[in-house]
Amino acid sequence: MNQEQQRQQELRDGKAKWHRFGPYVSDRQWGTVREDYSADGQPWTYTTHDMARSYAYRWGEEGIGGICDDEQLLCLAPAFWNGQDAILKERLFGLAGPEGNHGEDVKELYYYLDSTPTHSYMRMLYKYPQHAFPYDWLVTENARRGRDKPEFDLIDTLVFKQNRYFDIVIEYAKAGPDDLLLQITVHNRGDQPAPLHVLPQLWLRNTWAWGYNQYRPELRASESDASIAVDHTSLPGLELYCEPAGKQMPELLFCDNETNAQRLFNSENPSAYCKDGINDYLLHGQEQAVNPARRGTKAAAHYLLEVPAGESRTVRLRLAAPGLAQPFADFAPLLEQRQQEADAYYHELQKGVESADARNVQRQALAGMLWSKQYYYYDVAQWLRGDPALPEPPASRLHGRNHNWKQLNNADIISMPDKWEYPWYAAWDLAFHCLPLAMVDADFAKNQLRLLCRDWYMAPNGQLPAYEWKFSDVNPPVHAYATWRVYKIDQKQRGGTGDTVFLESVFHRLLLNFTWWVNRKDRDNRNVFEGGFLGLDNIGVFDRSAPLPTGGYIEQADGTAWMAMFALNMMRIALELARTNPVYQDLASKFFEHFLYIAQAMTRVSDESIDMWDDEDGFYYDVLNTPDSGRFPLRVRSMVGLIPLFAVEVLDTATLQDVPWFVSRLNWFLDNRPELAALVSRWQEPGKGQSHLLSLLRGHRMKLLLRRMLDEAEFLSEHGVRSLSRYHLQHPYVFDHEGDVNAKVTYEPAESTTSLFGGNSNWRGPVWMPTNFMIIESLQRFYHYYGPEFKVEYPTGSGTYCTILEISQALSERLISLFLRDGNGQRACFGANQQLQTDPHFRDHLLFHEYFNGDTGEGLGATHQTGWTGLVAKLIQPHTDEMPGMPK
Repeated sequence: MNQEQQRQQELRDGKAKWHRFGPYVSDRQWGTVREDYSADGQPWTYTTHDMARSYAYRWGEEGIGGICDDEQLLCLAPAFWNGQDAILKERLFGLAGPEGNHGEDVKELYYYLDSTPTHSYMRMLYKYPQHAFPYDWLVTENARRGRDKPEFDLIDTLVFKQNRYFDIVIEYAKAGPDDLLLQITVHNRGDQPAPLHVLPQLWLRNTWAWGYNQYRPELRASESDASIAVDHTSLPGLELYCEPAGKQMPELLFCDNETNAQRLFNSENPSAYCKDGINDYLLHGQEQAVNPARRGTKAAAHYLLEVPAGESRTVRLRLAAPGLAQPFADFAPLLEQRQQEADAYYHELQKGVESADARNVQRQALAGMLWSKQYYYYDVAQWLRGDPALPEPPASRLHGRNHNWKQLNNADIISMPDKWEYPWYAAWDLAFHCLPLAMVDADFAKNQLRLLCRDWYMAPNGQLPAYEWKFSDVNPPVHAYATWRVYKIDQKQRGGTGDTVFLESVFHRLLLNFTWWVNRKDRDNRNVFEGGFLGLDNIGVFDRSAPLPTGGYIEQADGTAWMAMFALNMMRIALELARTNPVYQDLASKFFEHFLYIAQAMTRVSDESIDMWDDEDGFYYDVLNTPDSGRFPLRVRSMVGLIPLFAVEVLDTATLQDVPWFVSRLNWFLDNRPELAALVSRWQEPGKGQSHLLSLLRGHRMKLLLRRMLDEAEFLSEHGVRSLSRYHLQHPYVFDHEGDVNAKVTYEPAESTTSLFGGNSNWRGPVWMPTNFMIIESLQRFYHYYGPEFKVEYPTGSGTYCTILEISQALSERLISLFLRDGNGQRACFGANQQLQTDPHFRDHLLFHEYFNGDTGEGLGATHQTGWTGLVAKLIQPHTDEMPGMPK
C-alpha cells in the first residue's frame, strides 16, 4: 500500500479527515440559478461578471484554482494583476448564455494537471496574458458571429502569439489534513521582463448577512505582519503564513466579503470596506477601500514580482495551525515528497499503460475529475421564500422555477460536469462521473450515487433532480447502471468482496425512481415511454420537453430503450443481492418480466400501430402520435435509434445456480409467454460458456443496426460514433405537417446552428463520450454471449469481418485517439490550431471538451467537461478481467 492509499485508508477508518480541504470552490458562481432573485427568472442578467467583484454571494464562492473546507466556510485562491487590466483577475471570465453565439462559454486558458484522491497534492496551470485582457473584444466578436460561425476564444485574440504571457502553476500539498502548502510559480514566456502582482486571497463565505446567524468570523493580521489569523468557531485554529518574496514581505490587505451596494444599487453600504476593496485599492489607489486596522472577512497578501524573460518567480504560503515558528523550513521537502507520492500512486494505477502519451492523457483526465469537485449549497425552500434580512422575493418566484422541489436541500461536495460552464450537478452526468472516479476513489463515487437518492435530493414521488435550471426535467435513467458498474469496480479493488450495503441502499431508492418512471412517463400503461429531451437536447425535430406544435405526443425509442436497460440493471442488482438474501429473487423476477414487456412494446405498441423498429431500414425510430394524423415514424437516423443497444444483460450458469426460485419463475413465465421469449430473450439458446442473453436485439436486428452504426458514411467517424448519421448531410430529414409545421434535421458535425433547446450544445453530428462509452460496454456484453464465432463487417463495406469484442476495442481506440498524438504529432482535439499542436508550452496540456467534431475530432462545447469526457481514463485502463469481453 503506497502513501496515498494509506491516506485513503485513514479517511475510510475515520482516523484523519483528509477530505476536509479540497478544490471545492466553484470556477463560477455568478449567473447561477441559486444567486438569481429576479422577478423574470433570468440568472445571467441578475448577477453578471462585472457585478461579481462587488457582490457578496448567498450560496457559494468562486475563484481561480481555489480550495476551501468541506462546508466552504474558509476559501483560499490566488488573484493576479498584470498592471494592464481594468480589473483584478480574481475569477475566470466568460460569456453569459445570451452573449455567446453558442451559449455560455468560458474565455480563459487553464488546465487541471494533477491531483491525488485525498488532494494531498494538486497542480493546475493558468495562462495569463501580459497585455490587457481582451474582455471587450471577446464580447463584441462573439456577439457579431452567428450560430453558423465557430466561437471566438482567447487563443484566437492573438494575446499568446508573441508569447507575451505568464504560465502560472498553482500547486497545493498537504502536510496534514489541516496543514496546506500553496506554491505559485510564475513563468514569463515572453522575451521581455514583465511585472506581475500576485495576491493569494483568503476569505470567509458570508454566512452572517441573511438574518439567521449573527455570528461573524474574522481574519486579522498577526503582530509580525507575516501571517493572517483565522477566527471561526466551526474551524480548527488556522493561520495563513506568507513567505517573503526575496527580502520583501507582502503587503497584507483587508476588506469584508460584503456587497458594494453603492456601486451596484446606488444604496448604502453595509460595510466601509466592501468585497471589491482590494481591487479598488490596488488598481485605483483608493486607500480608504481597505481596512487600516488590518482585519475583516476577506484578505490578500500582495506580492509584486518582476519576472525576467524566460525565467520564473515563486510565492509560497502555508495554511496551518497557529504559532509555527518556521513554517517554511520543511516546505520544499514536503512539497517534493507529495509530488513523488503522487507519481508513485499513478505509477501503480497505470501499470500496463505502455504509452507515455496515454499515461499523460489519463492522468490529466483523472486530475480534472478530482479538481471538479465543488461545494454545492442550495436550499430551495429557503431560496423561494427569501431571507429575513433581505427584501421579500417577487411573488412570481413561488410559482416559478423549481417551486415544486421544496424538499431539495443540498450542502455537499459534488462532482460537477464543468465548474465554470456547468457549476451544478446533473443526474446523468453525475452517474457517468462515478465510473472514472471509482478508479481512484471508489468511496467518493459510491457516496455520490447514494447522495442523489437521499430524501433531501430525491422528490417524494421518486424523481431524481435533473439539473439546477429545471430539476423537474428528465435525464436518462442511468443511475442503476452506474451503481452496478461502480459496485463491480469497487469489488475488484476490494479483492472480490462486494459492498452489498452500498448496493442495497441505492437499490431500494431506485425502486422508487423506477416506479416514478412507470407512473409518470408511460402515458397509457403500454410500456412505451416518453421522458422529453432525455439529455439529448436538439437531436430531434422538436423540443421533446415542450408541447408539440402538432399536438399529440412522441413514443420515444430512446426513452423506452433506457427503461428496458433500467429494468435489466435492476434485475442484475437484485440477483447479486439475492446471493445472500433470497428475498431479492422476487424483485429480480419482477424486473425480468418488466423488461420483456418493454421489449415487446418496442416492436409492437398495439395491434394496429407502427413499430419503432423498421426492418427495412434496420433502425429504431421515434413514433409521432398526433390527434388527426395517427402514428408515423420520425425517420431521423440518430443516437435515439442506437440506444436500444444498451439494454443487454448476460446471465451465466454460476449466477443462476444461486437463485433457484428466480430460475423456476423464469421457466414458468417463458413457457407460458412464448411470444415474449421468442421476441428478445434467446433464453433457450445458451451461448458461450452456457450463458444466456437478454437483449432488445436478436442477432438479425443487431447486425442490421451495426451495419448502420459502423458505416463511415453514416455514424462511424474516425474518432467514434456520431450522434447523427452523416447521411443527413445530403439528405436532411424534412418534417411537414399539413403545411403548418415545417422543420428540418441536418447533419452538423460541429457547433449547433439551431436555437432548439437553447442551442448551446449539439447532438446533430458530434461525437459524445458517454453514449460512445455505453456502446462499447454493450458490445462487450454481447460478445460475452456470442463469443468469437459471431462476426460483423467492420467498417461496413470494407469486406473485413471482426468479432464484436474486436469492434468494441476498435471503437475504444478511436475515442482515445481524440487526445493522443497521431503519426504527425497532432492531437485531433486541438483542431487546426498550430500553437496548441506544436508549442511545447501548450501541446501536452489537455482540455476535456463536452463533445467533439464528428468529422475532425476537434474539441467543442464546454472546455472543462471532465465529468463524462473523463470516461476516456477508463477506456485507457488495460483490460484485466478474467472473462474477455466484459466491462472493465
